[in-house]
Amino acid sequence: MTETTNNETSRRNFLKDTGRIAGAAALVGAATPGVYAGQDSTINLALVGCGGRGTGAASNALSVENGPTKLVAMADVFADRQNASYGALKQRHDQQVDVPEDRRFLGFSAYKEAIDCLSPGDVAIFATPCAFRWVHFSYAIEKGVNVFMEKPLSADAPTTRKMMELNKLAKEKNLKCAVGLMCRHCRARGELADRIHNGEIGDVLMLRAYRMAGPTGSAATGPAKDGKGDLEWQIRRFHAFLWASGGAVSDFLIHNIDEGCWAKNDWPTEAKASGGRHYRGDNIDQNFDHYSIEYTYKDGTKLHVQGRTIPSCHNEFATYVHGTKGSAVFSSAGHIPAKSRIYKGQNFVKNDLVWAYPQPEPNPYQLEWDDLIDAIKKNEDYNEFDRGLMASLVTSMGRMAAHTGRIITLDEMMEHDHEFAPNADKLTFGSNAPLKKGPDGKYPVPMPGFVRNREYEEFA
Repeated sequence: MTETTNNETSRRNFLKDTGRIAGAAALVGAATPGVYAGQDSTINLALVGCGGRGTGAASNALSVENGPTKLVAMADVFADRQNASYGALKQRHDQQVDVPEDRRFLGFSAYKEAIDCLSPGDVAIFATPCAFRWVHFSYAIEKGVNVFMEKPLSADAPTTRKMMELNKLAKEKNLKCAVGLMCRHCRARGELADRIHNGEIGDVLMLRAYRMAGPTGSAATGPAKDGKGDLEWQIRRFHAFLWASGGAVSDFLIHNIDEGCWAKNDWPTEAKASGGRHYRGDNIDQNFDHYSIEYTYKDGTKLHVQGRTIPSCHNEFATYVHGTKGSAVFSSAGHIPAKSRIYKGQNFVKNDLVWAYPQPEPNPYQLEWDDLIDAIKKNEDYNEFDRGLMASLVTSMGRMAAHTGRIITLDEMMEHDHEFAPNADKLTFGSNAPLKKGPDGKYPVPMPGFVRNREYEEFA
């Protein structure tokens, strides 16, 4: 997924923009794993998952003003992505990137080697497809290191429950755990949420959220190319496959859904939804091209979410809140700037403007790292995973409602038994992919009304 902001290139564009100009950097000398932690104030980082998402997160981590921070290890299953990430980060943060070749690990178990380079108090960055979150989190807890985890934290109910149990252990160890729902760190959205909760627009009656754009990320994916096997292709094109990422809903719409729940200050109790596939050509992914989800909160308030990835259509990326005394634009132009504001009417016209957050806004991608590092330095309680897991589960609830054609309640979703990739901790490049092809060479897709107890019927 590529998201360009008005005032700063996002983390997902960072790799694209800097990787192509980064030259071959001279390797620095090797160091004993963990030598920095505890000897000075430096917080060491290990990057697990070196795509654009992970590279951008690492860059933000290396840009904190309340550091110092240093990248000392990297792990990925693909050498090309790791090399591009290393070059981009070295080009931008030369003195803070200390990752010689013997601390650039490859393979499905590479996360362990990278985390072994850290000491308690350091931070592991997890930015692989989310199917591996619980696997990596387990080892981080065992080693006692803090964690930054990209969203979503889970894509199905069984892994959500696993992560919830793991998070109890993380809390017992006082580990700092951050989740990449960076909009929660946006100062503009934060002030607006406070104003809404304090009654400035009255009782919230309805919320609306939109993420409508052209083809995004790897959500629309054709057959594997260049002789790549099923498992490699599914990981490289992870937005296309529910087991790897939760698909387009979990990876793209989660931000707007989380914004709506933040504004409402509650989690919905049920979802009903629809969606469909158009203009598919030879695409073999599991996504719909459009989703329409209606969430209901316990007091009856509705959150309407519209997602679409079809070219040449109306584009919109925003979240709105309507109350008995007025209305609010929670976000209006993607992730940054939010341009959060309040109106005395329902039409968002200039003459009705009551309040607007001043511009320019600080970048929430950076703020989430500033806040995490500050909590580590001060040894404050800091754990965002309960909230991040609820946001992930609620998003999956809406996705499942669209994919099955049924109303799905939060209680049903929480107890559901379909785990997309139960053996994620055992995968190697010799393994069969978690998702199998049918006789026609295509993967199973959701069939609302026909397959109603799970989101797709797996091929034998």
